[in-house]
Amino acid sequence: MKIHESAENYLETILMIKNKKGSVRSIDIANELEFSKPSVSVAMKNLRENGFIEVDQNGYITLLESGKEIADRMYERHTTLSNWLISLGVDEKIAVEDACRIEHVISTESFEAIKKLTK
Repeated sequence: MKIHESAENYLETILMIKNKKGSVRSIDIANELEFSKPSVSVAMKNLRENGFIEVDQNGYITLLESGKEIADRMYERHTTLSNWLISLGVDEKIAVEDACRIEHVISTESFEAIKKLTK
């Protein structure tokens, strides 16, 4: 299934906030990404309707299996690519920004080759 880059970013952000804070609400995502609450609300509705997340009656967001799979993949790509670029001498801030863009377009084959190289 093809998923938009913005959805991948939201799912990855949910995973990162969950790992950091233990729970996730829309306001946490809005603050982390510096997006408006209405924008995040629309995105969460789309992710929920597509079976990537569920939101309980108190507004807490949980990744469903399909959402967690995508979030884990994006997070692995992001950290691997960031660390690789930093090891090549790229400034950390630039490496993280570049990795965020690259993680969405790199092929599985190329990513696996980079991952193998960095192990």
